[in-house]
Amino acid sequence: MQAPISEIFCSVQGEGPYVGTRQVFVRFSGCNLSCSYCDTPQEIASQCRFEPEPGTSVFEYMSNPLTAEKVDLLISGFNNIHSVSLTGGEPLLYSDFIKHMQTSYPLYLESNMTLPDAARNIRDNVAYVSGDIKLIDKMAGSELEHHLDSTIRCFRQLRSTSERICFSKIVISGDTDMQLLFSVVDSISDYVSCVVLQPVTNSPNSADVRVLLDIQDRLLDTVDTRIIPQTHKMLGCL
Repeated sequence: MQAPISEIFCSVQGEGPYVGTRQVFVRFSGCNLSCSYCDTPQEIASQCRFEPEPGTSVFEYMSNPLTAEKVDLLISGFNNIHSVSLTGGEPLLYSDFIKHMQTSYPLYLESNMTLPDAARNIRDNVAYVSGDIKLIDKMAGSELEHHLDSTIRCFRQLRSTSERICFSKIVISGDTDMQLLFSVVDSISDYVSCVVLQPVTNSPNSADVRVLLDIQDRLLDTVDTRIIPQTHKMLGCL
């Protein structure tokens, strides 16, 4: 089993309730969405870069695609790891590959939550799920309805259980449709441990802090809600 991986490195989680935890990051190439605020290249990488020594920015390069066995071997060289972050791009595009991974560390899925069949395929393989709610402004009508239905179905498949923690992360900008946000969160509130509001930072389209506080106040009536910005950019690390 093979998949295109753009990079593998050890660093700290920069987003969500596990911010600051030490992880190995396996970044898959390619995504089924195109979000305006995305800061990750989406093209399929011809090579994977691997940083053997964390924080050095000294990389080894290997041709794509990589086998699951090769990725497991690279991961095994790191110590004191909380979990392995499967990020992207969109990892669920490679759910069969994920099922073949044999690392001893728990798997931490970071997903746009729009591929419910793939979510069902790996729901017993992941211990943590960081699930995005993508309120994409260019979608409308039946396209938006289908997108949101897929999101809700994904959260239902990957819901928090005694063996898996699932939380939701929502990027908030000045253009976020608040009523739509409240509606979707209400639909998934029984499936998640908490909701993380992640403000777009250093942008002319950033949301006012009062807006963030108002959203949090309203959502706290039904689900644990936290405001957590991206911190890896502050640290200046991968």
